[in-house]
Amino acid sequence: MPGTKAPEEERRAQIIAAAFDVAARRGLEGLTTRLVAERAHLSAGLVLFHFKTREHLLVALLDWLLSTTTELHVTDDIAGLPSPLERLLALLEREMHRLSSEPRRIRLFFEYWLLGTRHPEIRRKMRAELGRYREAFRPMADEILRVEPGRFGSVQPAGIAGLAVSFIKGCAIQSIIDPRFDIDEYLAAAHSLLGQLASSPV
Repeated sequence: MPGTKAPEEERRAQIIAAAFDVAARRGLEGLTTRLVAERAHLSAGLVLFHFKTREHLLVALLDWLLSTTTELHVTDDIAGLPSPLERLLALLEREMHRLSSEPRRIRLFFEYWLLGTRHPEIRRKMRAELGRYREAFRPMADEILRVEPGRFGSVQPAGIAGLAVSFIKGCAIQSIIDPRFDIDEYLAAAHSLLGQLASSPV
């Protein structure tokens, strides 16, 4: 019945939030339906009613993590910048800041990546989402090459999109490795390197 959907969706969201908290503190190996139920203040039976098995919960948590971590949004302030290269640089800066400010999400993201080496469904989802995230930069890369066709030589849009994702994910990894990681210093170095890339013919 229509009236039963909203509470069920809210309950699932409550369980996923609890699962994220448990996994972020204990890792994916420490994710159990019992601990998730305790964190959500629900019975273990209710958790299993919604997700059937721990495996289903694990995959549902991954879906939520991907949808809330690797979603790319070009906001109005970025879209309003005068040149496509400026828009790309602004988007890179925002994404670096956003992902580096969420170390729990990023640690869990890479833990899922490792789990995917022995879990085909997780591997497929991770590869598809990372490919989609990279492809989200393609329109901006296409526009850069259309506006300034001679600046990047033989570089293709896929190369620019791949470089963008490499900078962003590299920044996120550094923020995990070093708790004292200076995001502003990283951004300054990235701006300098990208500036040199943009001003020097290949």
